[in-house]
Amino acid sequence: MENTSRLKGFMFKFRLLVSGGCRARASLGRRAQYLSIKYSERLEEAKIGASVGSVGDSYDNALAETINGLYKTEVIEHEGPWSGKKDVEMATLKWVHWYNEKRLYGPLGYISPATAERNFYNAALTAKIAAE
Repeated sequence: MENTSRLKGFMFKFRLLVSGGCRARASLGRRAQYLSIKYSERLEEAKIGASVGSVGDSYDNALAETINGLYKTEVIEHEGPWSGKKDVEMATLKWVHWYNEKRLYGPLGYISPATAERNFYNAALTAKIAAE
């Protein structure tokens, strides 16, 4: 159950980061630093604490690297070449929407992650109402 909760938290943070329209810089070192700063700012705006320094960070990092690799393979390399930054931003938004709302994920019973999240919270609400 804790891993499911951590995954949902990470996916929310990932959606939040991408929907914030972060823009990368040219140099790889500066890009990583810039994205780290923007990520921290987006988490702060949404009143979410980062999981830095907690148990399980290596799993968060591994998941982030996996999703980043998927994104690069499925969007950046597969759909390019790009005519400009706006094209990349639109393709990114479409991919994130598909990834969360439309993709059927086997371990969740071949439903989308967004549907699984709604089902989870609806079940919790139903249990709370039944307990009252």
